[in-house]
Amino acid sequence: MKHRLLLLRHAKSSHKDKALADYDRPLATRGRKDCRRVGKWLANAGMKPDLVISSPARRASQTAKKVVKHVDISPSSIQWEEKVYDANLKALLKLLADVSEDIGSVMLVGHHEGMESIILRLINWSDIPADPKLIPTGAIAWLEFEGSWADLKKCKAQLKTIVRPRDLAEHPDYA
Repeated sequence: MKHRLLLLRHAKSSHKDKALADYDRPLATRGRKDCRRVGKWLANAGMKPDLVISSPARRASQTAKKVVKHVDISPSSIQWEEKVYDANLKALLKLLADVSEDIGSVMLVGHHEGMESIILRLINWSDIPADPKLIPTGAIAWLEFEGSWADLKKCKAQLKTIVRPRDLAEHPDYA
């Protein structure tokens, strides 16, 4: 079966309140705008994930909630997984391996190292985009693979695209 994996890195967070722990940092104004752009892009592309799994860290949870509303997914249906915050590749692949096979598409909302490590593990190195920031804040990577979620760690995925908010900023449909 063909599966779709959408990897969404949380949008730009605020660093204004230096007293806040990393986990508690909220989205910055730019981050909120980027969520709207990426959410609209998902809607226009007809990509409504069957399952959304997100880090509960404040900036990631705000990103997930703001993005999914554009594809008519209730924030209450988001699966909050503490493991996604500060997770390594092995932990994220284990989390995805537990996804039911009747789920065709998953959107995983997380953090830099985790999102980038999945992309680098699953795609062919020749498919890595030339952009020095593989998955900047607010970006979403669309991967597809044949096989089961349980066997994802053994699969190679096709990178369909990485959509960066800055690429959408000038487009009238996403502004």
